[in-house]
Formats: sequence, C-alpha cells, structure tokens
Amino acid sequence: MPRLGFVPCEHLATPRRAAAVTLAALAAGVLLASVSFAFMGVNPVSALTRIFAGSFGSLYGWGETVTKAIPLALAGTGLCLAFQGRMWNIGAEGQLLCGAVAATGLALAAPDALPAWLMIPLLFLAGFAGGAACGAVPGWLKARFRVNEVISSLMLNYICAELVQYLVYGPWKGRQQFGFPYTNNFSAAATLPVLGATRIHWPTMVLAALLAPAAHWLLTRTKMGFEIRVMGGNPVAARYAGMDPRRTAVLVMALSGGLAGLAGTGEVAGIHHHLTYPWSISSGYGYSAIIVAWVARLDPLLVLPAALFFGGILVGGDAIQTSMHLPGSAINLFNGIILMCLIAGEFFLRYRPRWRAEAGA
Repeated sequence: MPRLGFVPCEHLATPRRAAAVTLAALAAGVLLASVSFAFMGVNPVSALTRIFAGSFGSLYGWGETVTKAIPLALAGTGLCLAFQGRMWNIGAEGQLLCGAVAATGLALAAPDALPAWLMIPLLFLAGFAGGAACGAVPGWLKARFRVNEVISSLMLNYICAELVQYLVYGPWKGRQQFGFPYTNNFSAAATLPVLGATRIHWPTMVLAALLAPAAHWLLTRTKMGFEIRVMGGNPVAARYAGMDPRRTAVLVMALSGGLAGLAGTGEVAGIHHHLTYPWSISSGYGYSAIIVAWVARLDPLLVLPAALFFGGILVGGDAIQTSMHLPGSAINLFNGIILMCLIAGEFFLRYRPRWRAEAGA
C-alpha cells in the first residue's frame, strides 16, 4: 500500500510561488483562528471584523497601529539579519529591554545637561549598544562553546525582565513617583516628539523606515551580507571559502540585538518617559517580531508592511478584549496559529508530497 511522504524540492521556489504560499498560509491561519473563536463562543466574523475595524477603521486606530508597528519593524528587521545567517535569535524581547535600560541610564545620568538635538541621538546610541551587548552574548556562546542560541537567547529574556524589575523596585525607583515602581521621568530634552495628538514618536518611526532598506542593502550589496547569507546557507562552504563563521555569528547577533535595543529606546523615551515594568515597556514585541520576520520572508524590505499588519492585530486584540470580553490570551492564540501556519508554509516550499510504495509490497 503506498504511503505519503515528503521529498526535497529540486529547485528553489520562485518569488511568485513563495508569495502565493505565504498568502495561503495566512489565509489558513485566519481560518483556523476563526474556528478557535467559534470554540470560545464568539462569532468569528464579528471578532475578525472588530480586530481590523479597531486597528484600521479610524484615525485613532491608525495612530495606535503605527505606534505598535514601530518596535515590531525595528526588532523584525534585526531578526531578519540573524535568521538569514541561521542564527535563531529568540531574545529580541530581552534585547529590547536592555536597550530601554541603557537609554534610561543615560537619561537619568544627564537629565538637563544636554540639548534635545544631542540628547536624542545619544539615547538611540545607548539603546543600540545595550541591545547589541545583550544580543552578542548568545552569539559568542554559540561561536565559542556551541551553546544553542535558541536556549541562551530565550533565557536572557527572563534575566533582562528581572533586571528591569530590580532597577525600578530598587536603585532606580523614582522619588517623584509616589511609591510606584517607576524611575524618575525623563527630562524634556530626553523625550521624543510625537505626531500631533497621536503617540507616534516620529524619530523612532523614521529610524525604522530607514533601517529596513538599509538592512536589505547590507544583505544584498555588501560583503558582510554575502557572508551572512553564505553562513546561513552552508557553514561548511563558508569556512572553505575562508570566511569566519564565529565572527559573523557574534556580529550578526549584535546587530540584531542593537535594532531591538533601538525599539526599547523608543518605548521608554517616546511612550512612557520613564522605565517601568518590563511587561509594560514591551507587550511581547520581541516575540511578535519573530512572526513579522517570517511573514516578511526574512526580507527587511517586507518587514515594514508586515509590522503594520501585526501592529493592527495587536490594536485589534485590545479592541476585542474590551468590547467582547475576551482574555488577552485569545489574541496570543491568534498570533500563534498564524505563526504555525507560516512555518508549515515554509516546509511546503522546501518539500513536496510524494506517494511511495512500501518496501516488499
């Protein structure tokens, strides 16, 4: 009796087929999410309508969507770099928090000493350095001791969250915050300007819009990008060609973490204006950025629309929580289903089904 198996595809998928498979995976994810809504006793059409109406149906919704898309775009761009080099960075959440801590440290150390035109670039540099340092650790552990970067970067997320809690409950707890676990508020010079009445901190938005094509250029037009892609495709061939996979591993993880650190700077300097609970600074942006990177098919240019889409999902999730009394885990389930469908789509791009006759039949 023949059995169904899977064999590797002989040729790489064309861009048109890859786009078709990605769209089909997204459609399957939405369909399965609809089924899950039905099991929760919620009308799936109503839930999906409220998700997209809440995020894209008004100017306020668009403002919130763009606000949430900014950290997703920055962290997602960094993850594209790491994943292209087959460095499975799961630590963008912790790297974002490290960037927030570094920027906060600078803002508290120099509250009124510097003008805004100098202070804001320094905040972003500090955030990038903090995220890069956090990202470089799992890269170095992988290069030096072959420690699995999935485990080490994931564990660092928890360590970074505990670090933030220690700081806001301990040495950095602000005297002006009436006992709440916040640092003192940033000075006006260290606060990012926003667009109109929205919460869109436009300097971070501009950075995200510029760094995504810059990352695409890095990957496709530079020697370093070529080394990253070769290392991701075939590390043995990279060594044979004289490349140093260890150096590239550390560098790409530092770059990836640095971009997440910029997102952390934007959150503390553009949204909160102080350091506070880790789950308040980042509502899972680092994890959602993994989905953004895969939806973009690891192309930084496609990260921007993908981040906007998932920013809308997050805003719509808040809308259905309040209007339909669904738990926050419902939108996490929605995101998880879409990620699983995308991974399945990636599998079918690399393998094709084939019926095989059983041996001895």
